[in-house]
This record gives sequence, C-alpha cells and structure tokens, in this order.
Amino acid sequence: MTTRRTSHTAGVAAPADVAYRIVADVTSWPVHFPPTVHAVRLSGDDREERIRIWALANGALRTWVSVRRLDPAARTVEFEQAEPAAPVAAMGGAWRVEDDGDGGCRVELAHHYAAVGDDPEALALIDRAVESNSTAELDALRRAAEGAADPADLTLEFSDAEVIDGSVDDAYDFVNACDRWPERLPHVLRVELTEDEPGLQLMEMDTRSPDGSAHTTASGRVCVPGDRIVYKQTTVPPVMRTHNGEWTFRPDPGGGVRVTSRHTVVIDPDAARELAPEGLTLPEVRTKIRETLGANSRATLRAAKAHAEAHKEAHKGPRREARKEAHAEAGRERSGK
Repeated sequence: MTTRRTSHTAGVAAPADVAYRIVADVTSWPVHFPPTVHAVRLSGDDREERIRIWALANGALRTWVSVRRLDPAARTVEFEQAEPAAPVAAMGGAWRVEDDGDGGCRVELAHHYAAVGDDPEALALIDRAVESNSTAELDALRRAAEGAADPADLTLEFSDAEVIDGSVDDAYDFVNACDRWPERLPHVLRVELTEDEPGLQLMEMDTRSPDGSAHTTASGRVCVPGDRIVYKQTTVPPVMRTHNGEWTFRPDPGGGVRVTSRHTVVIDPDAARELAPEGLTLPEVRTKIRETLGANSRATLRAAKAHAEAHKEAHKGPRREARKEAHAEAGRERSGK
C-alpha cells in the first residue's frame, strides 16, 4: 500500500495557546472550520479521545471515526482514522502549533494517507480533498484565533421551540423530508436534495425573507432518526461568516413532543462594517439576523405541528373503529354468539 505524505503550514497572528485550544476542541470545529458539519467526542478525555466527524470532501458529505492523542504542553494533536471511509484506506497526521517568538504562532497540519487498492484515481481524489480541506481549515483557524479578541456580540445563539400533540416520528419526518418544503412552507421557493447515503443530506434552498428578499443557501445535514438533525450552511448570506443549526425532537413532560430549532451564527465583521453606511449598527444586524432566521424557523415549526397533529387525528378514526370491533368481538365471545 502506497502512503502519500503532505504538510501545510500557516502563520497566525495570535498566541499559540489560543490556536491550540481551537484545534483541541473538536466540538467547536463546525463553527470555525468550513468543511466540518458536525463533530462529537465518542469517548476519552483531553489526553486521548475517540471522535466522529461529519465533513464535506470534494462536494460529498462523509463521516469517519478518528482516535486523537493530545499533548497540551507540546501543543500537538496526533490523529488516525479508526474507521476510514472509502476510497480512503488509511489516514492520519498531526497538528503542531509553535510559538513564533513574536506574539504569534506557526501552525503545521501534516497528513499521511493511502487509497483503497492503491487506485490512482482514488488517490488523486484524496489528494484534492486533503489539499482543499487543509487550506480551508488553516485559513479558518487563523481567522478564528486572530478574531478571538473580537467582541462577543459577533456570535449569536438563539432557539425557538414548539410543543406538538403528535408523535416524534411524524414531527421528525416533516423536517427530514426537506425536499417537500416548497409545497409545505410558503417561505421556501426551491429545494434540491441529494442523499446518497441515508442520513447524510446535501441541500440547496431558495427562501424568501420577511422583507421580501430571496436568498440561496446550501447546507450539509446529519440526520439521526427521531432524535436530531444537525446542519451547517456551506453557502451563507454575505453578513454571516458561519451559520450552524440543529433540530431536536424530545418527548415533552406534558405529552407530545417538543421540537426545538437552534442557531449559532458568527457575523462577518467586515460585512457588518459595510452595512454601517446604510445606518445598521452591529446590534441592529444581530436583531435582523435573529428576526429573519427565527421567523423561518417558527414557520417551519408551525407547519410541522400542523402536519404531525393532522396525521395523529387522521389515525384516530381507524383506531377507534378497531377498538369498537375488538370490544364487539369480545362481547360476542362472552355471549356465545
């Protein structure tokens, strides 16, 4: 098996410890790193961990499990894929963060990898993915580390929720079947959905905002049936640097299911400054984003509620008739008829 080795580096005008903390906290990668849609720690601690990552590579959404060994003192993170996804036969490498002696740092991202069956086309595909993702991740790390001193109001987190008198499955199915949103949601004009592997969706969508303007967004979505749908917008409106979201479906203590839509947005400070001549301050930009995304989420929640509750009501009649027939049959048996 032929092993290819590569190395990418970047200078970062931020302390080495700041850059290392971003690399070490894989759960923050979806906010900072463009290719990463979702990441979770499966087991371990801050010295050695087993993680699962869902990320975009060459336009496809893929997932794999990696083992990472972290050394905070040396500021290194070594990683090896434990469950590579074809066409990758093996993949590993290391992050190394070094103080440059001038208040900044130098970050190296090294990889070694091999293709299934040493296939040249597969190896070329991996080459392109490693080159593209490494460049994007180092650039994103630089922006995140250098922007760590930016005011906290560049990050916006909020949620909306709806309690639905219906089943978890029906509520989940409504959000999962986003290809049907144009016929179900007035603010959705178009959806193109690709789902080559169940639960891994790529979605391009045109939506209309409350002010009448239309926007095109693209998202990668990780769908866990009956539990959650996590997504990351890969094409965002100009004022946003990143937009991540999550739909969760939980039994409500009062009955039914509580569906929650959460958003995490990082505002692009340069785009926000460009809006200043138009009379929009940063707090007003935050309010506009909250109103726009929240309005669309609430509209989707209301439609999911109507769908799930109508589905429940539609099944009441047949269930009622079945119960009546069962009672009647039991009565006939008791009477000997």
